[in-house]
Amino acid sequence: MNKTKDEEYSDNRVNVLGVGISPINLDIAEELIFEAIESGEQGYVGVTGVHGVSEAQSDPKFKDILNNTFLNTPDGMPMVWYARLNGYKKVSRVYGPDLMLNICSRSTECDVKHFFYGGREGIAEKLKSNLKEKFPGIQVVGTYTPPFRPLTNDEEIEVRNKINDSGAHCIWVGLSTPKQEKFMSGFLNKYGKNDSGDSSLEGSKIFFGVGAAFDFHAGLIPQAPSWMQSCGLEWFYRLCKEPRRLWKRYLKNNPLFLFRAFMQILGLRKYSI
Repeated sequence: MNKTKDEEYSDNRVNVLGVGISPINLDIAEELIFEAIESGEQGYVGVTGVHGVSEAQSDPKFKDILNNTFLNTPDGMPMVWYARLNGYKKVSRVYGPDLMLNICSRSTECDVKHFFYGGREGIAEKLKSNLKEKFPGIQVVGTYTPPFRPLTNDEEIEVRNKINDSGAHCIWVGLSTPKQEKFMSGFLNKYGKNDSGDSSLEGSKIFFGVGAAFDFHAGLIPQAPSWMQSCGLEWFYRLCKEPRRLWKRYLKNNPLFLFRAFMQILGLRKYSI
């Protein structure tokens, strides 16, 4: 089968400290996701910025999870700049909250259903209410608030049954990185399609790890102004809003990322995907 231009563009990945980032933009991501849904695929989408790449440096299993995504979108501006340095001129930021809105908006034109997994108690329901108001006709067919611990086997089966019974195509996972990526990978490895073609997850299932998008679109936390996002300063805005929770993440990861990035760009250190 001949590949579309978008598929050819997304085949290669940009090596950012050993993490393969899909050099795509929001329009390409949207097209590839709806093509995957239409063809009945199962997989998970990583939305990866500096935090995810930094976490992967000390966690080889997590790095493998990011490198086995269906798409690993450039969530932070440093990922975009890396891709442009590598010659990908069409790339732009594919921000988790924006991707969620685009997919939800387009899904009102077709029979694509959504399931929300994650958030604190009541967040998924609030998110559902807000998105149904924003996008009349959207089909949000289920929500699940997981406990703050790994699911038991019985709980995993309950979630699988809820997703199957709902008929959802898009499963939005609002945990934190790397917890959400590890959940998506582990859940699909256990219940998704295997080499024999059997699957206890029925039909097309695309999982998305979108983290704080749940809180943003539920109206709990404000988003950074667009000019701060485009300048790569969203981290500073979020740090000012949630200093106690985020100071270790940003004040440790960001300087380390910059040092490692310069070493890789100058060819002083090699990273393999």
